[in-house]
Amino acid sequence: MHLPDETSAHALGARLAAVLQPGDVVALSGPLGAGKTSIARGLLAALGLEGEAPSPSFAIVQPYDPPEVRMSVLHVDLYRIEHPDEARELGLDEALEDAALVVEWPERLGDDPWPDALWLTLAFDAGGGRRLTARVPGAWEGRWPLT
Repeated sequence: MHLPDETSAHALGARLAAVLQPGDVVALSGPLGAGKTSIARGLLAALGLEGEAPSPSFAIVQPYDPPEVRMSVLHVDLYRIEHPDEARELGLDEALEDAALVVEWPERLGDDPWPDALWLTLAFDAGGGRRLTARVPGAWEGRWPLT
């Protein structure tokens, strides 16, 4: 999939929000500046967040709960995590009982931290914009590709 600009990344996030459920993980992978946070911001805006969502780079986990959004979501940025053991303290797996996770830099936790995650990888496209590839597990069948 080609995302020509930030507006298209926001729109993809909004389409994800329409099918997102508690217990889901959306893993956003790619280099700095590839658009991971733009997708997350589009998703959060579509869930009802007013204003721009801050990047959780320094907080690592930014929670959003009703009535601010229609369902609980944790926006997670693992860029500063140096070892997978550090993430255990964050309680992400426990949060999946009633929230969805949107995780930037999921590869910091190893190869497959959440086997049922929708794994979206962004790369810079030589022609401009971003190229997105998706790894779609069974838990997302019927919801991906987004329409």
